[in-house]
Amino acid sequence: MGNNRFDRIQLLTGAAGLERLRNSSVAVFGIGGVGGHAVEALVRGGVGQLTLVDFDTVNITNINRQIHALEETVGQEKVAVMAERCRAINPQIDVIVQNQAYRAESSDELLMPGFNYVFDCIDNITDKLHLIQSCHERGLPIISSMGAANKLDPTRIEVADISATKKCRLARSIRKELRRRGIETGVEVVYSTEEFRPLTGADATERNPVLGSSSYLPPLFGLTMAGVVIQKLIGDID
Repeated sequence: MGNNRFDRIQLLTGAAGLERLRNSSVAVFGIGGVGGHAVEALVRGGVGQLTLVDFDTVNITNINRQIHALEETVGQEKVAVMAERCRAINPQIDVIVQNQAYRAESSDELLMPGFNYVFDCIDNITDKLHLIQSCHERGLPIISSMGAANKLDPTRIEVADISATKKCRLARSIRKELRRRGIETGVEVVYSTEEFRPLTGADATERNPVLGSSSYLPPLFGLTMAGVVIQKLIGDID
């Protein structure tokens, strides 16, 4: 082994596996607590091309869980901050930045390049469903994050086909809506079986309350997604 930033991952993947990662193109939709940590693991894992899609800027309330959220980055575009971080980790990486929200009308443009894998880390249910359906119709492999909010137990995280999920409110809604679109299976998700914790404080009485989020659950969702996909890209699992 030489003195290369990816020497340690190559000990696990072999030279051929690392080359497959270097030649892979992955898109991450939603660069928040889940998506940001997924991106971090992908770039440190040797993936050669990343497309980052998000419309938002860093908010001070993101600091408790989002890897790019620092005092000095508050107010900056999430995709720009994350792209800079990617290049600092691996100057050779090809990072494409899309500072926009995923919407039905932008779907063709954003998915046209084709990707080896798509990460759905979107919060908005309507957009989430459209992205999943669009990838399904195009034959693009996708992994989707379910609800990481209002949960604290890291031992309850699981990976499963959407059809096999249980005890997750978001997964139940997504499963029901996908069934209406003729999609029963074939969508891999990361989710938690922990019961949804009731909100405390003033927000609990609001019609659309802000949900609580820990410093570790969203990151663990993103890292788990990246771990699954890296194994698939090197051909370790189907």
